[in-house]
Amino acid sequence: MADQCCSTQLINGVGEFNVAGLENFIRTSKLADCGLSYAVVAIMGPQSSGKSTLLNHLFHTNFREMDAYRGRSQTTKGIWMAKCVGIEPFTIAMDLEGTDGRERGEDDTTFEKQSALFALAVADIVLINMWCHDIGREQAANKPLLKTVFQVMMRLFSPRKTTLLFVIRDKTKTPLEYLEPILREDIQKIWDSVRKPEAHKNTPLSEFFNVEVTALSSYEEKEEQFKEQVAELRQRFFNSISPGGLAGDRRGVVPASGFSFSAQQIWRVIKENKDLDLPAHKVMVATVRCEEIANEMLRHLSADEDWLELEEAVEAGPVSGFGRRLSSVLDKYLSEYDTDTAYFDEGVRNAKRQQLESKALDFVYHAYNTLLGHLRSKAFESFKIGLEQLLKKGEGFAASVRTCTQSCMLKFDQGCADAAIRQANWDASKVREKLRRDIDEQALSVCSAKLSEITASQEKKLTEALIAPVESLFEVGGEDTWASIRRLLKRETEAAVLEFSTAIEGFELDQSTIDTMVQNLRNYARNVVEKKAREEAGKVLMRMKDRFSTVFNHDDDSMPRVWTGKEDIRTITKDARSASLRLLSVMAAIRLDEKPDTIEKILSSSLIDGTVATSTRDRSVGDIVDPLASSTWEEVPPQDMLITPVQCKSLWRQFKAETEYTVTQAISAQEAHRKSNNWLPPPWAIVAMVVLGFNEFMLLLKNPLYLMILFVGYLLAKALWVQMDISGEFRHGALPGILSISSKFLPTVMNLLKRLAEEAQGAAQGHQTPEAPRPPQSLASQSFKHQTQPTPSSSTIAESSVSSNISSTDTGYEYSSPNLMHRQSTKIQEAEL
Repeated sequence: MADQCCSTQLINGVGEFNVAGLENFIRTSKLADCGLSYAVVAIMGPQSSGKSTLLNHLFHTNFREMDAYRGRSQTTKGIWMAKCVGIEPFTIAMDLEGTDGRERGEDDTTFEKQSALFALAVADIVLINMWCHDIGREQAANKPLLKTVFQVMMRLFSPRKTTLLFVIRDKTKTPLEYLEPILREDIQKIWDSVRKPEAHKNTPLSEFFNVEVTALSSYEEKEEQFKEQVAELRQRFFNSISPGGLAGDRRGVVPASGFSFSAQQIWRVIKENKDLDLPAHKVMVATVRCEEIANEMLRHLSADEDWLELEEAVEAGPVSGFGRRLSSVLDKYLSEYDTDTAYFDEGVRNAKRQQLESKALDFVYHAYNTLLGHLRSKAFESFKIGLEQLLKKGEGFAASVRTCTQSCMLKFDQGCADAAIRQANWDASKVREKLRRDIDEQALSVCSAKLSEITASQEKKLTEALIAPVESLFEVGGEDTWASIRRLLKRETEAAVLEFSTAIEGFELDQSTIDTMVQNLRNYARNVVEKKAREEAGKVLMRMKDRFSTVFNHDDDSMPRVWTGKEDIRTITKDARSASLRLLSVMAAIRLDEKPDTIEKILSSSLIDGTVATSTRDRSVGDIVDPLASSTWEEVPPQDMLITPVQCKSLWRQFKAETEYTVTQAISAQEAHRKSNNWLPPPWAIVAMVVLGFNEFMLLLKNPLYLMILFVGYLLAKALWVQMDISGEFRHGALPGILSISSKFLPTVMNLLKRLAEEAQGAAQGHQTPEAPRPPQSLASQSFKHQTQPTPSSSTIAESSVSSNISSTDTGYEYSSPNLMHRQSTKIQEAEL
């Protein structure tokens, strides 16, 4: 750190300039190579105020710091300089001997003024280190010193813009925005009061100086916070010589190679100056003594029991009789000061009394300000509570605000009058204005909240009144859908506007504001419908398919269709698609303005009829333009479009593809129904059978035995058909039916043959044991009885007036059919004969 800083003593304590040390510094730090790219920063201020500590933290230098454990004494003697580490451009830091030091004594302040004047003449930036609690003092803030320096500098040197950066140390609770104006005002007063040469009689302070103010926390009590603030301040010294930087004004800058000679000459001129003599001894004694007495009075005031009690009471809340009690305390110490300083210089005495009174008032002002804060807070809370109570009673908003405001402001004015003191004409207008602003802001906030609540309530009602009905109307999708929506929107909007206007009557709003709010409510209702329309437009394909399915699968009476083959599927399909297309045309655009359009006509002619309804034609070429090959609809604003013509065409193509299966299924159902009812062969087949089978028919007529054999074969085939349930087996498909029939065919035939054999055997046994002759009528009736009386084990098979019965009798099983019954009765008659 020592090598990087290259620190050296420039001027010793007796005012001797270290030429050799400066030359070594320039050579070691290579300052001569910097040209004009360098800056000089100096710091001055009271002794033991932490100047060296601030420079070391700010610029990473290694100036000697005071050891607080060994007491407070002079640490820096003369003027030291060092190179700032890590700062661009090249920056030199100068640490000046502290002012008002015990070591130099009360009268030896010449070197202090000379060093301060040297710093102002050489440095681009001068840091003035001062304690926060010294703001407003005459000596601690270096005011006399600056006054003398200003006078001499204007006479000795040409104007050179220097930045005065006041560093307020150990910052208190007082905000910087309150401290900075005081400092700036004091500097301006010093500048205005100094005697100026004719050349600079009207020259403003800004021609010589840029005044900046910053504040730092206590290094001992808040070290971390102090370091953070110093780190932020350090950033301001980077690129300080750039335009807008701390040392941006570079008028009269000396090249780095001539810095040594320039500094020597400046110090020589300062040493030879005769205008830096000390003030007269009498004035100095009066100044010092009056200052001591005034400081003693301030200490007594700060420890006064009446004041401490009053201050504690004010911190807790409003105090009655505050002004009277505080005036009594101040009068006590001002009177003591007048008594103790009666024999000192009148001018100095009066000046110090004014300073004492000013400092005492500044000391107690925070209590007065705190009291005003309590009065303001109490009045403000009273306003809020009173306004809320009046609004709950149903009073008009504007009338309630006026009543509460008048009451609160009256109470505040009475409190301010009670807090006023005789020694000062403190103005409470700013606090009063702040109270009025707070009341106005609170009233505006409550007004906005109430209006927002009313608006939100109406918007909620509008949403509930519009969403479901609009959705229902879009589901219907008829020709008057948008007309119904317009009527619904107008009805609900007018009802909401009427209710809203009634609700805001008590706010006494101007007509333009009411019109704006009403229009916003109308726009909201319209936006609800438009938003719902856009939402429904996204589901148009699903709605179209549902509409198609409903129209296609139900008749005019809303009964499900049964495809018997008599329906005209082409016409039904066209009607269903037309209904779906009507829904698409309804959802293609927003029609809340009752403007005519040709969307449905264009869609119908282009997608249903198959003709192209042209909107434009190129007469020279003669080509027809597809109206759906566009991204806009004619006579429809872009903001009202929901589905573009191109999107309609794409949706229709997708719709047809997804509904084609339904039409195909209906056609298939018709064909299946037609085939199931047409069991006869075609007429041409019947004619062919009659013509080609004439010989066979004649053969059967000539030989009835063939006819008998065919009849028996038909009965057996029919029995097998019914027994195996062939029609039921083919319900699940041809292949499963064939496999099932092939597995059941042989067992069924064997079972049928077995029953026939048992029947024949039973008949033979009946002939071997003939019964007594019976009349033919009884035998016929018995035969009829066997045919008509079923038993629990009998199985009846009927199809086209052909039946076969298997019944259980006393002699065994009997199989009967019309033919067999006829043969059995013939055999019985032969036996009787």
